[in-house]
Amino acid sequence: MSTEPLIFHIDVNSAFLSWESADRLRQNPEDLDLRTIASAVGGDAQSRHGIVLAKSTPAKEYGITTGEPIAQALRKCPGLTVVPARFDIYLEYSRRLMELLSDYTPDIEQFSIDEAFLDMTSTIHLFGSPLDTANLIRERVWQELKFTVNIGIAPNKLLAKMASDFKKPNLCHTLFAHEIKTKMWPLPIGELFFVGHSARQKMESIGIHTIGQLAACDVKYLKHLLGEKYAVLIHDYACGIDSSPVAHREPANKGYGNSTTLSKDVEDMETARYILLSLSETVGARLRRDHVMCDCVCVEIKDWDFHTQSHQTTLNSPTDSTSVIYEHACRLLEEFWDRTPLRLLGVRTTKISDEGYMQMNLFESEQSRKMKEMEKAVDHIRSKFGTDSVKRASFLQKDRMVDHAAGKEKHMRE
Repeated sequence: MSTEPLIFHIDVNSAFLSWESADRLRQNPEDLDLRTIASAVGGDAQSRHGIVLAKSTPAKEYGITTGEPIAQALRKCPGLTVVPARFDIYLEYSRRLMELLSDYTPDIEQFSIDEAFLDMTSTIHLFGSPLDTANLIRERVWQELKFTVNIGIAPNKLLAKMASDFKKPNLCHTLFAHEIKTKMWPLPIGELFFVGHSARQKMESIGIHTIGQLAACDVKYLKHLLGEKYAVLIHDYACGIDSSPVAHREPANKGYGNSTTLSKDVEDMETARYILLSLSETVGARLRRDHVMCDCVCVEIKDWDFHTQSHQTTLNSPTDSTSVIYEHACRLLEEFWDRTPLRLLGVRTTKISDEGYMQMNLFESEQSRKMKEMEKAVDHIRSKFGTDSVKRASFLQKDRMVDHAAGKEKHMRE
């Protein structure tokens, strides 16, 4: 059995478009494969509304990018075939992919709908060499599910994800420690995982243009530029250092979460905190309504360029308190957000337990107990007279970006 860590990162090539094509061909083998023509998933070609969620390789040759308006994409390529998104189909293909991957290891972390990390450390000896095994998985996905993936092979999650982003589509790449210098360091700084638009601009302003230059930079200079925790994190990443484990993520029905797409991009922490409070209101209320507590808080963000990131923390003791969830959410966002403009914010709680089985916290303060009683009283008033019957004063301003309880119609219904 191998003692060196071995991580695979599986990334579906143009996921929504690939799954749309695979499903259409499954229903009608004579249908045109969208992957072979200039095509895109998302929006409405007739009304020219919406954005590009995924595009084919031929569409990419016209300069069409993910996230741009459909109207703009059609100006670049008037013959572009645009099809609407069918998320129920994509979720099913994602589920089938995860089921296939479970044949190779029980240690799987689904990173997003179209990405997963596999810890192959203790099972690789069952299948052969890392590259042969990755190619076996890649070929099985194509033969059985009819779409392609890239697979990155590395000793940690960061390097595996970087490797899977090398040349596409339908390829496997390695990025071991001895390959960092030649394969990763020459890449532009913007290609390093967790480096957003804002951080890239700041580093380029002081002459850091490649990942190798970032790795060679004294981290004390970066702390002044980017903040202490974020500077240390991305400097470690540039050096290929990442100790985060492949961690199983709880299914959606075993957690409580809420997110909101913002009407305009958010760039400052004060506004972001305001939104986190709104999200925490509904998450906390749902936990208390169901008489459960969470032991883990996660913050998810999507920036203006549709890059998604998340950060989570395990609590000292289980909670159902809006205030506690909000406090941890703010701290998490401070730790990993580099101030790249945000388009979406989310708060999620996991490791859910029945409150009846929770041990009493002997160190709970009087202030904390009073806060809990206050929140329960507010819940009672809202259940009797409506969610809008009680609001925090900070949500009374007319030009607020979000409601006092974000998504209350969906997330706080009885």
